Formats: sequence, structure tokens, C-alpha cells
Amino acid sequence: MAPRPLPPSASRSAPAATVATDKPPAPDRRSSGRARAVALAALAEEVIVCRRCPRLVAWRERTAREKVARYASETYWGRPLPGFGDPAARLIIVGLAPAAHGGNRTGRIFTGDRSGDFLFAALHRVGLANQPTSRSRDDGLRLRGCYVTAAVRCAPPANKPTPTERDACLPFLGRELAILDQARVIVGLGAFGWDAALRALAAGGQAVRPRPRFGHGAEAHVGSYLLLGSFHPSQQNTFTRRLTPDMLEAVLGRATAAAGLDRSARSAGPGMR
Repeated sequence: MAPRPLPPSASRSAPAATVATDKPPAPDRRSSGRARAVALAALAEEVIVCRRCPRLVAWRERTAREKVARYASETYWGRPLPGFGDPAARLIIVGLAPAAHGGNRTGRIFTGDRSGDFLFAALHRVGLANQPTSRSRDDGLRLRGCYVTAAVRCAPPANKPTPTERDACLPFLGRELAILDQARVIVGLGAFGWDAALRALAAGGQAVRPRPRFGHGAEAHVGSYLLLGSFHPSQQNTFTRRLTPDMLEAVLGRATAAAGLDRSARSAGPGMR
């Protein structure tokens, strides 16, 4: 279960998190779903107190204080976001970063914004989510065989994290890959998500040369993983129809099949919240 939100003033006084190591302990391949869930929960506790990037800390907390009018009555999360999904995931989706008034408000990745609506509707159509919407941390959403995370864990100004901020978060992604030891397929949303996945895999000893180039529908075998690319479901892409529902569904359908998941299943099993 996701930790309870703190008011922005409390988040500003949180202690700095220990920087994640490149090769953390993780459950072996015989570990139970319970062991993975415990490891993910422990990682989440580290993620949500991270204050390593001053620019991101300042922006996420300013946004949580200076709310837009439509959310003026809500208490924003205002902290970094852990990933979300099934501890037995065979498919991992890597996005860019939380939205300032989406995940930074609700406390769950791809939740409370139009990008999340677009993504989870597609996951529902391919049978990996039990519902097509993602409104809040307690809305009942469950993922089956799938885990959603991001390259950067804090909402960045103008939705543009820096390479330094990406690298600061990279060990968190590496630890998720290590814990989710059943996963064999990764979908990188946008060039940033694709690049972060490649960097995390390389840090874990699974590099490939020449380096695969990003593109919508691109595929690359990287160590023991199949990496797939999709345009990010940002409003810039979806409103202009650079990315359509059918295009995203095609990539997720390919990922679902490659991961050995049954696309016909329409109800998600137990997953992390």
C-alpha cells in the first residue's frame, strides 16, 4: 500500500535519502511474490524521502503550495513517486516523470492527468488493468503482470528533467529491475524513457552495441530483455495524433504477447498500490 501523503511543509523537512546503490540486494528468481512486494515497499520508502536534486525539490513543493484553481481544495502529494504495479510483473513500462498536477498531486505515477488516462485505457484494452481510468491512489486500479514506473521520480519544470536529474534517479530504476525478477519485456515511453531503460540495463551489466535507436514500434534485445519503444502519451503527442489509441495498443499488445501474458484476461490480479 502506498504511504500516506504529507503536507508540503512536512515534505520539505524530510531527511535526505541514502543514494541507491548500483547493485542492491534483490530477491532471487525463486523468491515469492510476497518477498518482491516487501522489497518494492522498502524501495518506495526510500524514494519518497529523496531530496537529492535541489531544482526538482523546489519545483515539486512550490507546485504543491501554489495549486491550480481546479485543485485548490486538494492536498498535494508533493514528493517523489515510486513505481506502481504487480510484484510478479513480466512487463515494465518506463515513462518520463510525474506531471506537476497529476502524479505530484495524487501520489501515484500516471494518475490524475490525461497522459495517465490514455495509458491506462490502453492497458485495460489489452487486459493488463482492471479499469480504464486512474484518478487517485485509492481508486481500485490493479495491474496484472505489469509495472509502471518513470525515469525521474519528481515533477520537473516544463516536463523537462536534466541529464543530471535522470542519472540521480537511475539507481532506483535499476533496483526495480532487480526486484522484478520475472520481467523480460520493457516498454520505453518516449526517447527519455527508452534511454533511461538502456542506461539502467547497462548499469546492471546488460548493455548492447551498437546502441539501439528509439522510435515508435522499435524493438531491441538487450541482455535477457526485449525493449520496445512507444511515443509518450503526452498531450502534445495525443492531441496532435502523433500517438493514437490504436498505436499505443499495438505496442502494448506486442509487449503483452512477448511477456507471455494472456491478453484475453480482463481482470487484474493482486498488485502494488
